[in-house]
Amino acid sequence: MAEPTTDGYRRLLERALAKLEELEGKLALKPEARREPIAVIGAGVRFPGGVDDLRSFWRLLHDGIDPVSEVPPDRWDVEALYDPDPDAPGKTYARWGGFLTGVDRFDPAFFGISPREAKAMDPQQRLLLEVSWEALERAGYASPSTLGSKTGVYVGMVATDYASLSHGDLTGIDTYFGTGISRSIAAGRLSYLLGLHGPNMAIDTACSSSLVSVHLACQSLRTGESDMALAGGVNLILAPDGSVSTARARMASFTGRCRAFDASADGYVRAEGCAMVLLKRLPEAIRDGDQVMGVIRGSAINQDGRSNGITAPSGNAQAAVIRLALADGGIDPAEVGFLEAHGTGTPLGDPIEMGALAEVFGGSHTSERPLMVGSVKTNIGHTEATAGMASLIKVLLAFEHGTIPPHLHLREPNPRIPWNELPVTVPTTRTPWERTVGRPRVAGVSSYGFSGTNAHVVVAEPPPPESPTNASTGLDRSAHLLALSARDGTALGELAERFRAALEETAAPLGDVAFAANSGRAHFTERLALVADTTTNAAAILSGPPGDHRPGLLRGTVSAGDPPRVAFLFTGQGAQRV
Repeated sequence: MAEPTTDGYRRLLERALAKLEELEGKLALKPEARREPIAVIGAGVRFPGGVDDLRSFWRLLHDGIDPVSEVPPDRWDVEALYDPDPDAPGKTYARWGGFLTGVDRFDPAFFGISPREAKAMDPQQRLLLEVSWEALERAGYASPSTLGSKTGVYVGMVATDYASLSHGDLTGIDTYFGTGISRSIAAGRLSYLLGLHGPNMAIDTACSSSLVSVHLACQSLRTGESDMALAGGVNLILAPDGSVSTARARMASFTGRCRAFDASADGYVRAEGCAMVLLKRLPEAIRDGDQVMGVIRGSAINQDGRSNGITAPSGNAQAAVIRLALADGGIDPAEVGFLEAHGTGTPLGDPIEMGALAEVFGGSHTSERPLMVGSVKTNIGHTEATAGMASLIKVLLAFEHGTIPPHLHLREPNPRIPWNELPVTVPTTRTPWERTVGRPRVAGVSSYGFSGTNAHVVVAEPPPPESPTNASTGLDRSAHLLALSARDGTALGELAERFRAALEETAAPLGDVAFAANSGRAHFTERLALVADTTTNAAAILSGPPGDHRPGLLRGTVSAGDPPRVAFLFTGQGAQRV
Protein backbone atom coordinates (compact mmCIF):
# COMPACT_ATOMS: atom_id res chain seq x y z
CA MET A 1 0.00 0.00 0.00
CA ALA A 2 1.38 3.43 -0.97
CA GLU A 3 2.38 5.83 1.80
CA PRO A 4 0.06 8.87 2.14
CA THR A 5 1.49 12.03 0.59
CA THR A 6 1.47 15.51 2.10
CA ASP A 7 -1.39 16.46 -0.24
CA GLY A 8 -3.29 13.36 0.88
CA TYR A 9 -2.94 14.30 4.55
CA ARG A 10 -4.08 17.83 3.74
CA ARG A 11 -7.20 16.60 1.95
CA LEU A 12 -8.04 14.28 4.85
CA LEU A 13 -7.67 17.12 7.33
CA GLU A 14 -9.78 19.44 5.17
CA ARG A 15 -12.56 16.86 5.00
CA ALA A 16 -12.37 16.29 8.75
CA LEU A 17 -12.51 20.03 9.41
CA ALA A 18 -15.53 20.41 7.12
CA LYS A 19 -17.28 17.59 8.97
CA LEU A 20 -16.50 19.19 12.33
CA GLU A 21 -17.92 22.50 11.14
CA GLU A 22 -21.07 20.72 9.91
CA LEU A 23 -21.51 18.99 13.26
CA GLU A 24 -20.90 22.24 15.16
CA GLY A 25 -23.63 23.88 13.10
CA LYS A 26 -26.07 21.07 13.90
CA LEU A 27 -25.23 21.29 17.60
CA ALA A 28 -25.78 25.05 17.56
CA LEU A 29 -29.25 24.51 16.11
CA LYS A 30 -30.28 21.89 18.68
CA PRO A 31 -31.47 24.29 21.42
CA GLU A 32 -33.52 26.23 18.84
CA ALA A 33 -34.97 23.01 17.44
CA ARG A 34 -36.07 21.93 20.91
CA ARG A 35 -38.12 25.12 21.22
CA GLU A 36 -39.35 25.31 17.65
CA PRO A 37 -43.03 26.34 17.70
CA ILE A 38 -45.50 23.85 16.24
CA ALA A 39 -48.52 25.01 14.26
CA VAL A 40 -51.96 23.41 14.46
CA ILE A 41 -53.16 23.57 10.84
CA GLY A 42 -56.20 21.30 10.86
CA ALA A 43 -58.67 19.59 13.18
CA GLY A 44 -61.56 17.16 13.07
CA VAL A 45 -64.01 16.46 15.93
CA ARG A 46 -66.90 14.36 17.18
CA PHE A 47 -68.37 15.25 20.56
CA PRO A 48 -71.73 14.84 22.34
CA GLY A 49 -74.54 17.18 21.39
CA GLY A 50 -74.36 16.45 17.66
CA VAL A 51 -70.90 18.05 17.34
CA ASP A 52 -69.41 16.88 14.05
CA ASP A 53 -67.26 19.86 13.08
CA LEU A 54 -65.56 22.90 14.60
CA ARG A 55 -68.50 25.21 13.92
CA SER A 56 -70.96 23.04 15.85
CA PHE A 57 -68.46 22.59 18.70
CA TRP A 58 -68.05 26.34 19.05
CA ARG A 59 -71.81 26.82 18.96
CA LEU A 60 -72.19 24.36 21.84
CA LEU A 61 -69.45 26.07 23.87
CA HIS A 62 -70.55 29.61 23.05
CA ASP A 63 -74.17 28.93 23.98
CA GLY A 64 -73.27 27.09 27.20
CA ILE A 65 -75.00 23.87 26.13
CA ASP A 66 -74.84 20.73 28.26
CA PRO A 67 -75.73 17.68 26.09
CA VAL A 68 -75.28 15.06 28.83
CA SER A 69 -78.16 12.56 28.80
CA GLU A 70 -79.21 9.19 30.17
CA VAL A 71 -77.42 6.18 28.71
CA PRO A 72 -79.16 5.52 25.36
CA PRO A 73 -80.80 2.12 24.82
CA ASP A 74 -78.38 1.20 22.02
CA ARG A 75 -75.60 0.99 24.63
CA TRP A 76 -77.25 -1.03 27.43
CA ASP A 77 -80.40 -1.30 29.51
CA VAL A 78 -79.82 1.45 32.05
CA GLU A 79 -82.73 0.39 34.26
CA ALA A 80 -81.48 -3.20 34.51
CA LEU A 81 -78.04 -2.06 35.71
CA TYR A 82 -79.06 0.91 37.85
CA ASP A 83 -78.80 0.76 41.63
CA PRO A 84 -78.35 3.81 43.88
CA ASP A 85 -76.18 1.71 46.18
CA PRO A 86 -72.56 2.15 45.03
CA ASP A 87 -71.62 -1.20 46.58
CA ALA A 88 -74.28 -3.21 44.75
CA PRO A 89 -72.46 -6.02 42.87
CA GLY A 90 -72.65 -5.74 39.10
CA LYS A 91 -74.67 -2.52 39.27
CA THR A 92 -73.96 1.18 38.83
CA TYR A 93 -75.55 4.36 40.12
CA ALA A 94 -74.15 6.21 37.07
CA ARG A 95 -76.95 6.47 34.52
CA TRP A 96 -75.78 9.60 32.71
CA GLY A 97 -73.17 10.33 30.09
CA GLY A 98 -72.15 12.29 27.00
CA PHE A 99 -72.83 10.09 23.97
CA LEU A 100 -72.27 10.28 20.23
CA THR A 101 -74.97 9.28 17.76
CA GLY A 102 -74.56 7.08 14.73
CA VAL A 103 -71.40 5.31 15.86
CA ASP A 104 -72.64 2.22 14.01
CA ARG A 105 -72.72 4.08 10.67
CA PHE A 106 -69.64 3.92 8.46
CA ASP A 107 -68.86 4.05 4.74
CA PRO A 108 -66.21 1.36 4.29
CA ALA A 109 -66.00 1.82 0.52
CA PHE A 110 -64.74 5.39 0.99
CA PHE A 111 -61.60 3.98 2.62
CA GLY A 112 -61.35 0.89 0.41
CA ILE A 113 -62.42 -1.47 3.23
CA SER A 114 -64.69 -4.45 2.66
CA PRO A 115 -68.01 -4.57 4.57
CA ARG A 116 -66.88 -7.80 6.26
CA GLU A 117 -63.70 -6.22 7.59
CA ALA A 118 -65.54 -3.04 8.61
CA LYS A 119 -67.96 -5.10 10.71
CA ALA A 120 -65.02 -6.58 12.65
CA MET A 121 -63.46 -3.15 13.29
CA ASP A 122 -63.90 -1.46 16.64
CA PRO A 123 -66.09 1.62 15.93
CA GLN A 124 -63.27 3.66 17.48
CA GLN A 125 -61.09 2.68 14.51
CA ARG A 126 -63.80 3.82 12.12
CA LEU A 127 -64.18 7.15 13.93
CA LEU A 128 -60.44 7.72 13.80
CA LEU A 129 -60.45 7.26 10.03
CA GLU A 130 -63.31 9.71 9.50
CA VAL A 131 -62.05 12.38 11.87
CA SER A 132 -58.42 12.16 10.70
CA TRP A 133 -59.57 12.54 7.10
CA GLU A 134 -61.55 15.63 8.10
CA ALA A 135 -58.51 17.11 9.88
CA LEU A 136 -56.47 16.60 6.71
CA GLU A 137 -59.26 18.09 4.60
CA ARG A 138 -59.53 21.18 6.76
CA ALA A 139 -55.79 21.69 6.50
CA GLY A 140 -55.84 21.22 2.73
CA TYR A 141 -53.87 17.98 2.74
CA ALA A 142 -56.58 15.41 1.96
CA SER A 143 -55.05 14.71 -1.42
CA PRO A 144 -52.44 12.38 -2.95
CA SER A 145 -49.74 14.88 -1.95
CA THR A 146 -49.45 13.24 1.49
CA LEU A 147 -48.73 9.78 0.07
CA GLY A 148 -45.27 8.68 1.12
CA SER A 149 -44.79 11.76 3.32
CA LYS A 150 -43.04 11.76 6.69
CA THR A 151 -46.32 12.28 8.52
CA GLY A 152 -46.47 10.76 11.99
CA VAL A 153 -49.57 9.37 13.69
CA TYR A 154 -50.08 9.48 17.47
CA VAL A 155 -53.37 8.16 18.83
CA GLY A 156 -54.57 8.14 22.44
CA MET A 157 -56.89 5.17 22.94
CA VAL A 158 -57.87 3.32 26.11
CA ALA A 159 -61.31 1.70 25.80
CA THR A 160 -61.59 -1.95 24.76
CA ASP A 161 -65.37 -2.29 25.01
CA TYR A 162 -65.79 -3.69 21.50
CA ALA A 163 -63.41 -6.53 22.27
CA SER A 164 -65.27 -7.36 25.49
CA LEU A 165 -68.57 -7.46 23.60
CA SER A 166 -67.06 -9.97 21.17
CA HIS A 167 -65.60 -12.38 23.72
CA GLY A 168 -68.80 -14.35 24.31
CA ASP A 169 -68.84 -16.22 21.01
CA LEU A 170 -65.48 -17.69 20.00
CA THR A 171 -66.98 -19.23 16.87
CA GLY A 172 -67.61 -15.72 15.54
CA ILE A 173 -63.90 -14.86 15.46
CA ASP A 174 -62.65 -14.50 11.89
CA THR A 175 -59.49 -13.33 10.17
CA TYR A 176 -60.31 -9.66 10.83
CA PHE A 177 -61.01 -9.98 14.56
CA GLY A 178 -57.42 -9.41 15.74
CA THR A 179 -56.82 -6.32 13.63
CA GLY A 180 -60.33 -5.04 14.33
CA ILE A 181 -59.85 -4.75 18.09
CA SER A 182 -56.12 -3.91 18.21
CA ARG A 183 -55.18 -0.44 19.48
CA SER A 184 -51.89 -0.57 17.58
CA ILE A 185 -53.84 -1.26 14.37
CA ALA A 186 -56.17 1.66 15.18
CA ALA A 187 -53.16 3.93 14.73
CA GLY A 188 -51.42 1.80 12.11
CA ARG A 189 -54.48 1.66 9.87
CA LEU A 190 -54.35 5.44 9.50
CA SER A 191 -50.80 5.32 8.16
CA TYR A 192 -51.61 2.30 5.98
CA LEU A 193 -54.72 3.72 4.31
CA LEU A 194 -53.38 7.28 3.99
CA GLY A 195 -49.90 6.21 2.88
CA LEU A 196 -48.05 7.97 5.70
CA HIS A 197 -44.44 6.98 6.45
CA GLY A 198 -43.73 8.83 9.71
CA PRO A 199 -43.68 7.30 13.21
CA ASN A 200 -46.88 5.62 14.33
CA MET A 201 -48.05 4.64 17.79
CA ALA A 202 -51.07 4.14 20.02
CA ILE A 203 -50.78 5.63 23.51
CA ASP A 204 -52.56 4.64 26.71
CA THR A 205 -51.91 6.87 29.72
CA ALA A 206 -55.60 6.85 30.68
CA CYS A 207 -57.26 10.29 30.65
CA SER A 208 -54.09 12.11 29.54
CA SER A 209 -53.58 9.88 26.46
CA SER A 210 -54.53 12.35 23.73
CA LEU A 211 -52.53 15.28 25.14
CA VAL A 212 -49.53 12.97 25.62
CA SER A 213 -50.00 12.12 21.93
CA VAL A 214 -49.75 15.82 21.06
CA HIS A 215 -46.58 16.16 23.13
CA LEU A 216 -44.95 13.17 21.44
CA ALA A 217 -45.98 14.46 18.01
CA CYS A 218 -44.36 17.84 18.76
CA GLN A 219 -41.16 16.08 19.84
CA SER A 220 -41.13 14.10 16.60
CA LEU A 221 -41.56 17.27 14.54
CA ARG A 222 -38.79 19.06 16.41
CA THR A 223 -36.30 16.23 15.91
CA GLY A 224 -37.10 15.93 12.21
CA GLU A 225 -38.59 12.42 12.47
CA SER A 226 -41.82 13.85 11.05
CA ASP A 227 -42.63 16.71 8.71
CA MET A 228 -46.29 16.67 9.75
CA ALA A 229 -48.14 14.72 12.42
CA LEU A 230 -51.71 13.64 13.16
CA ALA A 231 -52.33 13.54 16.90
CA GLY A 232 -55.39 13.02 19.06
CA GLY A 233 -57.59 10.40 20.63
CA VAL A 234 -60.85 8.47 20.61
CA ASN A 235 -63.23 7.15 23.26
CA LEU A 236 -66.47 5.20 22.95
CA ILE A 237 -68.55 3.69 25.76
CA LEU A 238 -70.05 0.56 24.23
CA ALA A 239 -70.33 -1.66 27.33
CA PRO A 240 -71.23 -0.95 30.97
CA ASP A 241 -68.03 -2.39 32.50
CA GLY A 242 -66.27 0.96 32.89
CA SER A 243 -69.34 2.62 34.35
CA VAL A 244 -69.72 -0.13 36.94
CA SER A 245 -66.01 0.22 37.77
CA THR A 246 -66.05 4.01 38.19
CA ALA A 247 -69.14 3.76 40.39
CA ARG A 248 -67.52 1.17 42.66
CA ALA A 249 -64.49 3.45 42.94
CA ARG A 250 -66.77 6.45 43.77
CA MET A 251 -65.26 8.36 40.80
CA ALA A 252 -68.57 8.75 38.95
CA SER A 253 -70.95 11.59 39.74
CA PHE A 254 -74.11 10.68 41.65
CA THR A 255 -75.90 13.70 40.19
CA GLY A 256 -74.86 13.13 36.58
CA ARG A 257 -72.88 16.30 35.90
CA CYS A 258 -69.23 17.44 36.01
CA ARG A 259 -69.47 20.35 38.46
CA ALA A 260 -65.81 21.31 38.44
CA PHE A 261 -64.81 23.67 41.29
CA ASP A 262 -68.36 23.75 42.69
CA ALA A 263 -69.29 22.91 46.30
CA SER A 264 -71.60 20.17 45.00
CA ALA A 265 -68.94 18.47 42.86
CA ASP A 266 -69.34 14.74 43.38
CA GLY A 267 -67.41 13.09 40.56
CA TYR A 268 -67.25 13.02 36.81
CA VAL A 269 -69.59 11.95 34.01
CA ARG A 270 -68.19 9.60 31.37
CA ALA A 271 -68.41 10.80 27.78
CA GLU A 272 -67.52 9.81 24.24
CA GLY A 273 -65.50 11.74 21.71
CA CYS A 274 -62.93 11.70 18.96
CA ALA A 275 -60.63 14.53 17.91
CA MET A 276 -57.50 14.77 15.78
CA VAL A 277 -55.26 17.70 14.90
CA LEU A 278 -52.70 18.06 12.11
CA LEU A 279 -49.41 19.56 13.29
CA LYS A 280 -46.52 21.11 11.37
CA ARG A 281 -43.46 23.17 12.21
CA LEU A 282 -44.55 26.82 12.25
CA PRO A 283 -41.95 28.24 9.81
CA GLU A 284 -42.91 25.63 7.22
CA ALA A 285 -46.63 26.18 7.80
CA ILE A 286 -46.16 29.90 7.15
CA ARG A 287 -43.97 29.19 4.13
CA ASP A 288 -46.62 26.89 2.64
CA GLY A 289 -49.52 29.25 3.27
CA ASP A 290 -51.28 26.91 5.72
CA GLN A 291 -54.09 28.27 7.88
CA VAL A 292 -52.69 28.27 11.42
CA MET A 293 -55.27 27.71 14.14
CA GLY A 294 -52.83 28.02 17.04
CA VAL A 295 -49.17 27.59 17.92
CA ILE A 296 -47.90 25.06 20.44
CA ARG A 297 -45.04 26.86 22.16
CA GLY A 298 -44.17 24.25 24.77
CA SER A 299 -45.27 20.88 26.12
CA ALA A 300 -44.25 18.43 28.83
CA ILE A 301 -45.22 15.16 30.47
CA ASN A 302 -44.27 13.68 33.84
CA GLN A 303 -45.44 11.11 36.40
CA ASP A 304 -46.78 11.33 39.95
CA GLY A 305 -44.48 8.53 41.06
CA ARG A 306 -45.03 7.44 44.63
CA SER A 307 -47.98 9.46 45.95
CA ASN A 308 -51.03 9.00 48.19
CA GLY A 309 -52.33 6.24 45.93
CA ILE A 310 -51.91 5.01 42.38
CA THR A 311 -55.04 6.86 41.21
CA ALA A 312 -54.70 9.86 43.56
CA PRO A 313 -53.55 13.14 41.94
CA SER A 314 -50.30 14.80 43.00
CA GLY A 315 -50.31 18.59 43.26
CA ASN A 316 -46.52 18.71 43.23
CA ALA A 317 -46.35 16.73 39.98
CA GLN A 318 -49.04 18.90 38.39
CA ALA A 319 -47.18 22.10 39.26
CA ALA A 320 -43.95 20.56 37.97
CA VAL A 321 -45.36 19.56 34.58
CA ILE A 322 -46.81 23.06 34.02
CA ARG A 323 -43.43 24.61 34.84
CA LEU A 324 -41.70 22.18 32.47
CA ALA A 325 -44.06 23.09 29.62
CA LEU A 326 -43.59 26.82 30.23
CA ALA A 327 -39.81 26.37 30.25
CA ASP A 328 -39.97 24.25 27.09
CA GLY A 329 -41.62 27.14 25.26
CA GLY A 330 -39.67 29.93 26.94
CA ILE A 331 -42.95 31.34 28.27
CA ASP A 332 -43.21 33.49 31.39
CA PRO A 333 -46.20 32.50 33.57
CA ALA A 334 -47.40 36.11 33.39
CA GLU A 335 -48.05 35.66 29.64
CA VAL A 336 -50.71 32.99 30.24
CA GLY A 337 -54.19 34.49 30.28
CA PHE A 338 -56.36 31.38 30.35
CA LEU A 339 -55.87 27.86 31.61
CA GLU A 340 -58.06 25.00 30.48
CA ALA A 341 -57.95 22.76 33.53
CA HIS A 342 -58.31 19.01 33.82
CA GLY A 343 -61.32 19.94 35.99
CA THR A 344 -63.14 16.64 36.43
CA GLY A 345 -65.34 17.79 39.31
CA THR A 346 -64.10 15.34 41.94
CA PRO A 347 -64.00 16.39 45.61
CA LEU A 348 -60.33 15.37 45.86
CA GLY A 349 -59.04 16.44 42.47
CA ASP A 350 -60.41 19.98 42.17
CA PRO A 351 -58.72 21.46 45.30
CA ILE A 352 -55.42 19.75 44.43
CA GLU A 353 -55.45 21.13 40.89
CA MET A 354 -56.27 24.67 42.04
CA GLY A 355 -53.47 24.45 44.60
CA ALA A 356 -51.02 23.48 41.84
CA LEU A 357 -52.14 26.46 39.72
CA ALA A 358 -51.63 28.78 42.68
CA GLU A 359 -48.11 27.43 43.15
CA VAL A 360 -47.17 28.14 39.50
CA PHE A 361 -49.09 31.36 38.84
CA GLY A 362 -49.33 32.89 42.31
CA GLY A 363 -46.35 35.17 41.70
CA SER A 364 -47.41 36.33 38.21
CA HIS A 365 -51.15 37.00 38.59
CA THR A 366 -53.20 39.01 41.06
CA SER A 367 -56.85 39.44 41.97
CA GLU A 368 -56.84 42.54 39.73
CA ARG A 369 -55.25 40.55 36.89
CA PRO A 370 -56.35 36.99 37.55
CA LEU A 371 -55.73 33.82 35.59
CA MET A 372 -58.97 32.69 33.94
CA VAL A 373 -59.64 28.97 34.51
CA GLY A 374 -62.27 26.72 32.93
CA SER A 375 -63.10 23.11 32.08
CA VAL A 376 -64.85 21.79 28.97
CA LYS A 377 -65.94 18.76 31.01
CA THR A 378 -68.72 20.91 32.49
CA ASN A 379 -70.18 20.96 28.96
CA ILE A 380 -69.70 17.53 27.46
CA GLY A 381 -68.50 15.37 30.35
CA HIS A 382 -65.16 13.60 30.66
CA THR A 383 -64.21 12.11 27.30
CA GLU A 384 -61.43 10.13 29.00
CA ALA A 385 -58.77 9.25 26.37
CA THR A 386 -59.96 12.23 24.27
CA ALA A 387 -60.16 14.70 27.17
CA GLY A 388 -56.97 16.62 26.39
CA MET A 389 -58.04 17.13 22.79
CA ALA A 390 -61.45 18.50 23.81
CA SER A 391 -59.63 21.04 25.98
CA LEU A 392 -57.05 21.95 23.33
CA ILE A 393 -59.62 22.48 20.58
CA LYS A 394 -61.77 24.57 22.93
CA VAL A 395 -58.76 26.87 23.39
CA LEU A 396 -58.10 27.04 19.62
CA LEU A 397 -61.71 28.11 19.04
CA ALA A 398 -61.47 30.68 21.85
CA PHE A 399 -58.48 32.17 20.01
CA GLU A 400 -60.45 32.36 16.78
CA HIS A 401 -63.43 34.10 18.38
CA GLY A 402 -61.60 36.15 21.01
CA THR A 403 -63.97 34.84 23.68
CA ILE A 404 -63.74 32.50 26.66
CA PRO A 405 -66.91 30.37 26.63
CA PRO A 406 -68.81 29.93 29.90
CA HIS A 407 -67.80 27.35 32.50
CA LEU A 408 -71.01 25.57 33.51
CA HIS A 409 -72.50 24.29 36.78
CA LEU A 410 -70.58 26.61 39.11
CA ARG A 411 -73.18 27.87 41.57
CA GLU A 412 -71.32 27.87 44.89
CA PRO A 413 -67.50 27.80 44.86
CA ASN A 414 -65.96 24.74 46.50
CA PRO A 415 -65.18 25.70 50.13
CA ARG A 416 -62.14 23.37 50.12
CA ILE A 417 -60.50 25.77 47.65
CA PRO A 418 -59.06 28.94 49.30
CA TRP A 419 -60.45 31.31 46.67
CA ASN A 420 -59.44 34.50 48.48
CA GLU A 421 -55.80 33.41 48.32
CA LEU A 422 -55.83 32.39 44.66
CA PRO A 423 -55.19 34.77 41.73
CA VAL A 424 -57.78 32.98 39.57
CA THR A 425 -61.29 33.52 38.26
CA VAL A 426 -63.69 31.06 36.67
CA PRO A 427 -65.74 32.73 33.89
CA THR A 428 -69.34 31.53 34.16
CA THR A 429 -70.52 33.76 31.31
CA ARG A 430 -69.04 34.48 27.88
CA THR A 431 -65.99 36.63 28.55
CA PRO A 432 -64.02 38.71 26.03
CA TRP A 433 -60.40 37.56 25.90
CA GLU A 434 -58.50 40.80 25.93
CA ARG A 435 -55.13 40.87 24.19
CA THR A 436 -52.09 42.65 25.64
CA VAL A 437 -50.81 45.14 23.05
CA GLY A 438 -47.99 43.61 21.04
CA ARG A 439 -48.38 40.14 22.55
CA PRO A 440 -50.41 37.11 21.46
CA ARG A 441 -52.97 35.46 23.68
CA VAL A 442 -51.46 32.45 25.47
CA ALA A 443 -53.21 29.55 27.20
CA GLY A 444 -52.26 26.43 29.09
CA VAL A 445 -54.00 23.07 28.71
CA SER A 446 -53.77 20.39 31.42
CA SER A 447 -54.65 16.71 31.23
CA TYR A 448 -53.99 14.23 34.01
CA GLY A 449 -54.34 10.45 33.83
CA PHE A 450 -55.42 8.30 36.76
CA SER A 451 -52.33 6.21 35.96
CA GLY A 452 -50.28 9.16 37.26
CA THR A 453 -49.09 10.45 33.87
CA ASN A 454 -49.59 14.20 33.53
CA ALA A 455 -49.44 16.37 30.42
CA HIS A 456 -49.47 20.11 29.86
CA VAL A 457 -49.35 22.11 26.62
CA VAL A 458 -48.77 25.85 26.25
CA VAL A 459 -50.45 27.22 23.15
CA ALA A 460 -50.53 30.72 21.64
CA GLU A 461 -52.90 32.28 19.15
CA PRO A 462 -51.75 32.21 15.52
CA PRO A 463 -49.54 34.95 14.13
CA PRO A 464 -51.05 37.42 11.63
CA PRO A 465 -51.63 35.59 8.32
CA GLU A 466 -49.05 35.86 5.58
CA SER A 467 -49.57 35.28 1.89
CA PRO A 468 -48.21 31.97 0.64
CA THR A 469 -44.88 32.18 -1.17
CA ASN A 470 -45.18 29.04 -3.29
CA ALA A 471 -48.55 29.59 -4.94
CA SER A 472 -50.99 32.30 -5.87
CA THR A 473 -54.55 32.07 -4.69
CA GLY A 474 -55.70 34.38 -7.45
CA LEU A 475 -57.06 37.04 -5.10
CA ASP A 476 -56.90 39.63 -7.89
CA ARG A 477 -59.50 37.80 -10.01
CA SER A 478 -62.95 39.27 -10.48
CA ALA A 479 -64.57 35.83 -10.04
CA HIS A 480 -63.55 32.48 -8.61
CA LEU A 481 -64.30 28.85 -9.41
CA LEU A 482 -65.28 26.75 -6.38
CA ALA A 483 -65.34 22.99 -7.03
CA LEU A 484 -66.75 20.37 -4.65
CA SER A 485 -66.94 16.60 -5.01
CA ALA A 486 -68.04 13.47 -3.16
CA ARG A 487 -68.50 9.77 -3.78
CA ASP A 488 -72.30 9.97 -4.18
CA GLY A 489 -75.02 12.53 -4.68
CA THR A 490 -76.27 12.51 -1.10
CA ALA A 491 -72.81 13.18 0.29
CA LEU A 492 -72.28 15.94 -2.26
CA GLY A 493 -75.50 17.63 -1.20
CA GLU A 494 -74.46 17.49 2.45
CA LEU A 495 -71.03 18.88 1.59
CA ALA A 496 -72.58 21.73 -0.39
CA GLU A 497 -74.81 22.59 2.57
CA ARG A 498 -71.81 22.66 4.94
CA PHE A 499 -69.96 24.95 2.55
CA ARG A 500 -73.01 27.20 2.24
CA ALA A 501 -73.19 27.62 6.02
CA ALA A 502 -69.45 28.20 6.28
CA LEU A 503 -69.47 30.78 3.47
CA GLU A 504 -72.20 32.74 5.26
CA GLU A 505 -70.04 33.00 8.39
CA THR A 506 -66.47 33.23 7.14
CA ALA A 507 -64.48 36.44 6.92
CA ALA A 508 -62.00 34.84 4.51
CA PRO A 509 -61.95 36.06 0.89
CA LEU A 510 -63.65 33.78 -1.63
CA GLY A 511 -60.31 33.33 -3.39
CA ASP A 512 -58.82 31.72 -0.30
CA VAL A 513 -61.83 29.44 0.17
CA ALA A 514 -61.79 28.38 -3.48
CA PHE A 515 -58.03 27.78 -3.50
CA ALA A 516 -58.24 25.58 -0.39
CA ALA A 517 -61.22 23.60 -1.68
CA ASN A 518 -59.85 23.14 -5.19
CA SER A 519 -56.27 22.21 -4.33
CA GLY A 520 -56.43 20.74 -0.83
CA ARG A 521 -59.29 18.27 -1.10
CA ALA A 522 -59.42 14.90 -2.84
CA HIS A 523 -61.56 14.81 -6.00
CA PHE A 524 -64.34 12.22 -6.38
CA THR A 525 -66.76 11.27 -9.13
CA GLU A 526 -69.84 13.31 -8.12
CA ARG A 527 -68.94 16.94 -8.76
CA LEU A 528 -70.32 20.42 -8.43
CA ALA A 529 -68.75 23.69 -9.58
CA LEU A 530 -69.86 27.28 -9.24
CA VAL A 531 -68.51 30.68 -10.24
CA ALA A 532 -68.98 33.71 -7.97
CA ASP A 533 -67.30 36.98 -7.08
CA THR A 534 -67.93 37.02 -3.30
CA THR A 535 -68.57 34.56 -0.49
CA THR A 536 -72.09 35.99 -0.14
CA ASN A 537 -72.92 35.26 -3.77
CA ALA A 538 -71.33 31.81 -3.55
CA ALA A 539 -73.48 30.99 -0.52
CA ALA A 540 -76.59 32.24 -2.35
CA ILE A 541 -75.87 29.98 -5.32
CA LEU A 542 -75.44 26.96 -3.04
CA SER A 543 -78.66 27.77 -1.19
CA GLY A 544 -80.76 27.43 -4.33
CA PRO A 545 -83.04 24.47 -5.05
CA PRO A 546 -81.32 21.13 -5.69
CA GLY A 547 -80.75 20.26 -9.33
CA ASP A 548 -78.09 19.56 -11.87
CA HIS A 549 -77.84 23.04 -13.37
CA ARG A 550 -78.78 26.58 -12.47
CA PRO A 551 -77.22 29.99 -13.15
CA GLY A 552 -73.65 30.00 -11.92
CA LEU A 553 -73.59 26.29 -11.03
CA LEU A 554 -72.99 23.01 -12.83
CA ARG A 555 -73.31 19.51 -11.42
CA GLY A 556 -72.32 16.20 -12.97
CA THR A 557 -70.59 12.85 -12.74
CA VAL A 558 -67.06 12.07 -13.83
CA SER A 559 -66.17 8.62 -15.12
CA ALA A 560 -64.10 6.59 -12.69
CA GLY A 561 -62.14 5.05 -15.57
CA ASP A 562 -58.81 6.18 -16.98
CA PRO A 563 -57.54 9.62 -15.92
CA PRO A 564 -58.30 12.39 -18.43
CA ARG A 565 -55.63 13.32 -20.94
CA VAL A 566 -54.29 16.83 -21.45
CA ALA A 567 -55.28 18.58 -24.66
CA PHE A 568 -54.50 21.97 -26.19
CA LEU A 569 -57.16 24.26 -27.63
CA PHE A 570 -56.08 26.71 -30.34
CA THR A 571 -58.75 29.34 -30.92
CA GLY A 572 -57.18 30.86 -34.01
CA GLN A 573 -57.03 34.27 -32.33
CA GLY A 574 -53.63 33.95 -30.66
CA ALA A 575 -54.80 32.49 -27.33
CA GLN A 576 -54.03 28.96 -26.21
CA ARG A 577 -55.61 26.94 -23.42
CA VAL A 578 -54.62 23.68 -21.74
